[in-house]
Amino acid sequence: MTRITWLGHSTFLLEIDGTKILVDPWITNPLKPETQPDYGDVELIVVTHGHSDHLGEAVELMKNNKKAKLVAIFEIGNHVQQQGIEADRVIGGNIGGPINTGVNDIKVALTPATHSSTVGFPTGAVIIGKETTIYHAGDTGVMMDMQLIGEIYHPDVALLPIGGHFTMDPKEAAYAVKLLKPKVAIPMHYGSFPVLYGKPEEFEREVKRLHPETKVVILKPGESFTL
Repeated sequence: MTRITWLGHSTFLLEIDGTKILVDPWITNPLKPETQPDYGDVELIVVTHGHSDHLGEAVELMKNNKKAKLVAIFEIGNHVQQQGIEADRVIGGNIGGPINTGVNDIKVALTPATHSSTVGFPTGAVIIGKETTIYHAGDTGVMMDMQLIGEIYHPDVALLPIGGHFTMDPKEAAYAVKLLKPKVAIPMHYGSFPVLYGKPEEFEREVKRLHPETKVVILKPGESFTL
């Protein structure tokens, strides 16, 4: 069983193969749920890029949880080590084939993202377990590379930004679904700031028009979806 919990903005707690994975851990984001999950048993933290709303509290979480490892692009890995995190807990990689994390056979493939980053290059992340593959797009505009991601990794679930202004809007994100062809799409990166105008209902309508085979799941902060 795979459980996906949205914690607001682009922050997700994933439970795959019995492993808890935290992605883009800005756990103090404006949409954070009133009741936070227990982060003490998170084994893997994945960061897509260096902006503060995605790197978030990764360093603090790792200092409080000594068993957690972090996967990110190489320069973010170096940055995290400079903040006092031990090198053997940091897995710095790059865009390409999946990275063996050493955590319960979970693999992470860093993928291109059309965005910017204060440290290193922006990425998405395909998180690969035995039971489920989940694509977290990070912050990005729509791009034809998503077709390759879909053809190579066949993600069961795509977590896609829809807010616009900094990322895809609902129409572009729906086109990303058409390229990726996941079973399930979950919108993220909307509603956190006034400038993020994208609405999940619009995203759902556009997906039904462009790729009705994909189920859209709209979560409230703190809600989970089980696959």
